[in-house]
Amino acid sequence: MTYQIISRNLTHRPTRTFLTVAAIAVEICLILLIWGTTEGLVQEANRRKAGTGADILIRPPTSSTNSRGVGLSHELIDEIQALAGVKLAVGAIVQMQSDTNTITGVEMEKFAQMAGGLDYLKGGPFKGRFDVVVDEVYAKHKEVTVGESLRLLNRDFNVVGIVETGKLSRIFVPLKTVQELTGDLGQLSQIYVKLTDSEQTQVMIADLKKRLPATPIFSMEEFISLFTAETKGMAKEFIAVVVGIAISVGFIVVLLAMYTAVLDRIREIGILKSLGASPFYIVRIFLQEAIVLTTLGVLVGIVFGHGAQFLIRSSFPLVMVQFLESHIAWAAAISFIGSILGTIYPAYRAASLDAVDALA
Repeated sequence: MTYQIISRNLTHRPTRTFLTVAAIAVEICLILLIWGTTEGLVQEANRRKAGTGADILIRPPTSSTNSRGVGLSHELIDEIQALAGVKLAVGAIVQMQSDTNTITGVEMEKFAQMAGGLDYLKGGPFKGRFDVVVDEVYAKHKEVTVGESLRLLNRDFNVVGIVETGKLSRIFVPLKTVQELTGDLGQLSQIYVKLTDSEQTQVMIADLKKRLPATPIFSMEEFISLFTAETKGMAKEFIAVVVGIAISVGFIVVLLAMYTAVLDRIREIGILKSLGASPFYIVRIFLQEAIVLTTLGVLVGIVFGHGAQFLIRSSFPLVMVQFLESHIAWAAAISFIGSILGTIYPAYRAASLDAVDALA
């Protein structure tokens, strides 16, 4: 009987039911997109870092995991390369673009050797000072192909190659060209080191720290872990605000929906109480109705979220959105908490109605 009452109540006011479910769905979609975008950006950045094939990363003394300044001498490459156990040392200089993408100046031949080769989908490596190689995602987003020009660092570069994604950067330019155009001659943003034996990574790091005591030196696994923690930490407060707003929206929407439902069904509540329905039974009806609405909203929100993810990937391929199962579970839990809190007062008010007054 309880489920028949709930079903009738939901279909009696279809507009209210639709708007409530839609509001909860938007709440779920918003939470998923915020978490998914943060996760996607972190995973994509880490995938590109891991794609270098390096065992060790050396950063400038004043840098943090998210900064991209210079401060390493180019001469360090030869010094590190000469150490026993070092297979290859590759320097890079990184410049931020206005569209938040980075331009990486690198010696392409040495980098390709470190990364285990580069898969060129079109074209090939640099031939001149003002050549540029981009990855397939960036090429698709900018709609550029081999033979066309690309405006970078206030001048035109010739696109000579398109490579697979997941190898350090989306935009590669000759190292010396970037150094000249930025005025950072002889300077590097980072040095990647590949060892002959990866098992000796910590031993080599200890040796390098003795030689370069003021320089941050990490294993690639350690750096990726630190980058993930720092990036998510920076987004934590913003995510908390968005989640707080989402809970508030869910609370208010369900509160209003349940409150108007109580006003619409005062006589029905009076009849139930006159037939012996307990206050707990009345509260249970409203709580179950809120749970049904929230469940529908969560399911629709998940569909909306995946639809939005598809649209973002299609329209903005540089923006990575990655949903985890934990994101969906937490979004659903947050929505249910807000909905239950929003139902408490209307349910209490309904349970407190006097049967005689309700039927009057």
